[in-house]
Amino acid sequence: MVIGEFCSGAGGHVTLGLSRAAPAYWLYEMAHAAIRPARAFVDVSRLLFENSANPLAESPFGKSLLAAGELFERTTRRFAKPEWNINSTIVDGDVVPVQISCLWERPFCRLLHFRRAVEYSRLTVDPCLLIVAPMSGHYPTLLRGTVQAFLPSHDVYITEWVDARAVPLIEGCFDLDDYIDYVIDMLHLFNGDVHVLAVCQAAVPVLAAVALMDADDHPDIPRSMTLMGGPIDTRINPSVINKLAERRGIDWFRQNVITRVPFPNPGALREVYPGFLQLYGFMVMNLSRHMEEHFKLFQHLIHGDGDSAQRHRDFYDEYLAVADLCAEFYLQTCDTVFIRHALPKGEMTHRSRPVDPAQIRHVALMTIEGEHDDICGVGQTSAALRLCANLPASHKKHWLQLGVGHYGVFNGARFRAEIVPRVRDFILENDHG
Repeated sequence: MVIGEFCSGAGGHVTLGLSRAAPAYWLYEMAHAAIRPARAFVDVSRLLFENSANPLAESPFGKSLLAAGELFERTTRRFAKPEWNINSTIVDGDVVPVQISCLWERPFCRLLHFRRAVEYSRLTVDPCLLIVAPMSGHYPTLLRGTVQAFLPSHDVYITEWVDARAVPLIEGCFDLDDYIDYVIDMLHLFNGDVHVLAVCQAAVPVLAAVALMDADDHPDIPRSMTLMGGPIDTRINPSVINKLAERRGIDWFRQNVITRVPFPNPGALREVYPGFLQLYGFMVMNLSRHMEEHFKLFQHLIHGDGDSAQRHRDFYDEYLAVADLCAEFYLQTCDTVFIRHALPKGEMTHRSRPVDPAQIRHVALMTIEGEHDDICGVGQTSAALRLCANLPASHKKHWLQLGVGHYGVFNGARFRAEIVPRVRDFILENDHG
C-alpha cells in the first residue's frame, strides 16, 4: 500500500484538470514499443545459449550471458495479472478440489468464490468469510496466501478489483463512495451470514460500510469484522508515507501523478494513477534491497541454483504486476484518509451522509497490526476500537504480531502460525445468528 492508493476533495468527486504527468503514460507506452526489437534480440540469444549443442552453453561466459538475458527480459517486461493457482486445499486431512467462480460482478470489481468440493453439510458448518482486498495497485492475488490459509476452515470469497485501464470510459467514474457502495452490495448477498476481513486500504471503506449499515439496523450486517494493517487513523505513529501526504497536499498529487490511459487500452482516456508510477514508488522505498535481490538472482542463475531462482521469480512476478487506479478513487481516498484524517476526526461522509463508527453496535471487531509495519504504523488500525465507542468490550479484540512488517500481517509463516488461529477463533466465537 503506497500513498498512491488514496484521495479527494470534501467528500465528493474530484474535478481533474490537465496534470504535469499527463504525457507520462504515452511516453511509457512508446518506450515499451521502442524496446521490443532489443527484447527480440535477447530472446534469440537466449535460445542460442540454452541449446545443449552449443559448446559455450555450459561455459562461464554462456551462463553469464543467459543470466544477463533473463535479467534484461524481466526488468523490461510488463507483468500481467497473476493467476490464482489455487486448485485444492486440505479439509480434515483430505485433499479437496477448489473451483473458482464469479458470484457477483460490476464494472470495477468481481466477487470470487473459492468453492470447495465438500458435502453441503460442511458448507453450512464452516463460516463464510468475505475478504475485501485493497485497491492499492497490486492485484488481489497478492492475498493468495491469505486465501489459502483460511480455505481449510472457511467458505472463502474475495474481491477482485479490475485494472482501471481495462474499464471503458463509458462505465463512468469510480471513487471511495462507490467502493463503499460495492462493499454494501456484496454484503447483501450473504443475508447477514458472513464475516468480513479487510486488508490494508480496504479497512477504511469496510468500517464505513458496516457503520452505515448498522446505523440503519440493516439485517445484512456481517457477524464480525477483522481489520488487518489498515490506515484508520494515520495521525498515530505516522510513517514516511503519511508525512509525505500531509506535506505535499492533494493538489500536488493531482498535478503530478494523474494521467490518462492511452490508446489502444479498453479504458483509453480514463484518468488514472498509473501502475508504473505506483511501481516506481514501491521500488524506491526499498531500492537497495531490490537491487540486492536481483543481483542474487544473477548469481543463482550462474550457479544453477534453480530453486532459489524460482522463488525470486514467483515473488517478483506478483510484486511487479500492478494495476492502474481510477483517479477519483485515488485522490478522494488520499485526501480523506491521509491528509484530512476525516474518519477519526468525525468528518468523513458517504454521499453527504456522515460516517460514524460509533453507530456500530452489533458487529464484533478485531484489529491486527504488525510490530514493524512501515506502511501502517502501530496504533493506526487499533484506533478503530476506540472509534467504535458503543460496541461492548466483549466484542472487541486486538492482536499485535511481533516480528512482522506490513506484508507479514496477511502473509507468511507467522501469519499462518499465529494470526490465522486467532482470527479463526474470533470468527467462531461470533458465528451465531
